Amino acid sequence: MKFWLFKTEPDVFSIDDLEREKVSFWEGVRNYQARNYLRDEVKLGDLILFYHSSTQPTGIVGIAEVVGEGEPDPHQFNAKSPYYDEKADPNKPRWFGVRIKLKHRFKEILTLETLRNEAKLKDMLLLKRGMRLSIQPVSDREFQRINELGLR
Repeated sequence: MKFWLFKTEPDVFSIDDLEREKVSFWEGVRNYQARNYLRDEVKLGDLILFYHSSTQPTGIVGIAEVVGEGEPDPHQFNAKSPYYDEKADPNKPRWFGVRIKLKHRFKEILTLETLRNEAKLKDMLLLKRGMRLSIQPVSDREFQRINELGLR
């Protein structure tokens, strides 16, 4: 099992939306490195730190689980979708997503400031200057510490 951090803007898709939908397809990733993670490395049963970005405050709001492995993002073929890609070919898709479901919410948001003040998280990719990837691997140790903090 691997651990991941998925960033989302809550006004586009929030943890409330995930809870309401039960299972959701993680769509719209348009970065090749993040795409490669979704297509090749994110697997059934992996756990996800669900991170709200582009809001105040930003932070981790809960844990989700991968319930469906990488598959072509259908929005890349839909000209009416904001995620449409005119260069995408159904025979050779460019963009992929996974299906996820909510495992549990945290009692409070674990803010970026809280994470930065946690010594055990000092090497976490999220906290590195300039790290903007929407899908990031997380170490076992980092995941366990964040889960402990979130369930207090």
